[in-house]
Amino acid sequence: MRRTPIWGRRSGAGGVRRNGATVVAVLLTGALALAGCAKDSGGGGTNNAQGQGCQLSAPPAGAAPTTSGNEQQQPAPQAAGMRVGLAFDIGGRGDASFNDASVAGLDRAKAQMGFSDIKELDAGAGEPEDAKQTRLRQLAREGYNPVIAVGYSYADSIKMVAPEFPGTKFAIIDEDVQGIPNVTSLVFAEEQGSFLVGVIAAHRSKNCHVGFVGGVKTPLIEKFEAGYVAGAKAAAPDIKIESKYLSPAGDFSGFQDPNRGSEVATSQLESGADVIYHAAGASGKGVFSSVKSSNAQAIGVDSDQYNQPTVAEYKDVIISSMLKRVDFAVYDYIAAVARNDLSTLPKKFDLGIDGVGYSTSGGKITELVPTVDAYKAAIARGDIKVSDKP
Repeated sequence: MRRTPIWGRRSGAGGVRRNGATVVAVLLTGALALAGCAKDSGGGGTNNAQGQGCQLSAPPAGAAPTTSGNEQQQPAPQAAGMRVGLAFDIGGRGDASFNDASVAGLDRAKAQMGFSDIKELDAGAGEPEDAKQTRLRQLAREGYNPVIAVGYSYADSIKMVAPEFPGTKFAIIDEDVQGIPNVTSLVFAEEQGSFLVGVIAAHRSKNCHVGFVGGVKTPLIEKFEAGYVAGAKAAAPDIKIESKYLSPAGDFSGFQDPNRGSEVATSQLESGADVIYHAAGASGKGVFSSVKSSNAQAIGVDSDQYNQPTVAEYKDVIISSMLKRVDFAVYDYIAAVARNDLSTLPKKFDLGIDGVGYSTSGGKITELVPTVDAYKAAIARGDIKVSDKP
């Protein structure tokens, strides 16, 4: 049985696919019948004509699971003497996405657990692998414990450094590192949360044509694409989907190139897409810029980007964000270290424990919440299986 994360959860109220690619199998307890309801009902669509929206499938039926992650919150452990080190991924504080989500968890832990000594180290663009090792070693040598590596790019470095400091607890976000006793992996079901925003995109598209912009073409970011495409296709089987990555695997510039993000988004918009979802880190600012210029709609990622100050000028076009609760994971990990009991952490932060989800800030998808939550419940029950591969 999956363990419930340490602190209480809030419920988540919150491309072109290549020819021949397979869409995830959707297994429902009841058949998905096509519905021809009016689009403003949130449960169906109008004719599949340009500007008229998609022909939408009925949402899955069935009650929500009888168990969930929303159990009573345990009191935060007090750990005034704890010293926490954080090694950022590219972008650092202020990326309005992945890094800022880790900051939110660290800041909450600091406020609730009483410690004050934290150290954050930034990553450099195009840096060599030994720069990551140097950051991790610096934090460990200076006595920070635990040390949290933000991002899968630290995988090789943490495997090298952690055994050198057996008395220091390390965590890595987004990479499953096995066989090193002082390393904890914090991983997520990104494909499940992306499925939900794919449903939202299908319901909100007037052209029945949506887009996906990925930062770097890696297995991790492909999980976002896979879920998004599956969700959009489940809601609207005939929908057209554009997909493009900003840089190939090994070239991390795709996470910090807003100009390139803008170019790719503009190309998708000119092709007819009118809702674009990005999983591109700081490059997402460029995606938002193009979407706003085209009077289209955007879906953010990781954090609730509608509420992020660094992209506030684009909030009017951000209809939702896929919430990847890195803040939950960082908080839970620090609390587990403070309690000296890492066994309380889940194997994966998924929809069943609200480790991923979607945002409703701004009220732009309020009437869609019952529909999206029906898909969410079906995934949590296991009736819908979401593949993590495009």
